[in-house]
Amino acid sequence: MTTRPKRSLGQHFLVDENVLGVIGRLADLQPDDVVLEIGPGTGILTCYLAERVRVVHAIELDHSLEERLRVALEGTDNVTLTFADAVTFEYASLEPAPGKLVANLPYNVATPIVVESLDGIPSLERWCVMVQREVADRFFASPRTKAYGAVSVLVQLVTRKVGQHGVSPAAFRPRPKVESSIVAFARVPGQRVELVHGVVHAAFAHRRKTLANSLALSGFAARAEAERALAEIGKPAGARAEELTPDDFVRLAEALS
Repeated sequence: MTTRPKRSLGQHFLVDENVLGVIGRLADLQPDDVVLEIGPGTGILTCYLAERVRVVHAIELDHSLEERLRVALEGTDNVTLTFADAVTFEYASLEPAPGKLVANLPYNVATPIVVESLDGIPSLERWCVMVQREVADRFFASPRTKAYGAVSVLVQLVTRKVGQHGVSPAAFRPRPKVESSIVAFARVPGQRVELVHGVVHAAFAHRRKTLANSLALSGFAARAEAERALAEIGKPAGARAEELTPDDFVRLAEALS
């Protein structure tokens, strides 16, 4: 039974079973875990998870994979397989609620899925996702670097990185033209991105502009108001978005509100 990966869906199926052990270690899989898997593909990771955790919720967009997935999962009674768009799926409907997201994420939706899951799936305590290496690096990039951006701020505001491991293109079919990484991160209690989401995206919307100008051009705040808020948190009027830490953005959002 063969299924051709769809480039339009960013599909690169994992075929190297040696990678599964790395995922299991970085995900810190436990027998009582409830795991969310997005993009199970041909089911190689799904089967691995099902043997080690209590429940797996697998969400797949591509209906052409249904027969192959159901054959792979035959005899497995702890996997719920749902065909839906993971970007718009109502995760609150999952029962029991997932505590971990463990997935080889489709390249073209990896970033929005991770960002939206930070607040959108409050039950998640740990993420272990396989993504393009540059995306993994962006999640935890440092301020004042080219990779640092809105995604970096939002991810770092509510999580801490607990591990990362490079994966060769040879581990997938078809072989991607880029390197991949498994990156794992855990929730830091008490933080939410809801307060800062708007100001962060507006601040990075025009990277070549000062932060105050970017906020004004995005219609988020008048430049004078933005400069006042920056002064309130001890930043110069000409500061750029990439100069602020995630905690600085929390203080800025509070000053602007």
